[in-house]
Amino acid sequence: MPRLELAPEVGDDFARILDHLAQYQVENPESRIREIIEAINVLGHSPMIGRPAKNDKRELVIGRRSHGYVASYRYVVEIDTVFLLAVRSQREAGYAEAVPEKNKP
Repeated sequence: MPRLELAPEVGDDFARILDHLAQYQVENPESRIREIIEAINVLGHSPMIGRPAKNDKRELVIGRRSHGYVASYRYVVEIDTVFLLAVRSQREAGYAEAVPEKNKP
């Protein structure tokens, strides 16, 4: 079973997510964080589940829409370790669909 290591910046990512949830008074922010953590824990069993990304990284898509996040990680087979590099909202990470100009109010 692969080991899971978190980059120090991941703590800042979770703090930023919590601040955002508090700012917009999202109901039950603890549940939202728990969902993210549970999804990340899947990497301990299935490290190749995320989609390939640049520079030998992978991305785990978690949830969708306002509940959508992306966890960036690298799996190093030789040492059987998943390095979690960042957690971002999908919108922050640039994955939200842009509204075409003609559809904007």
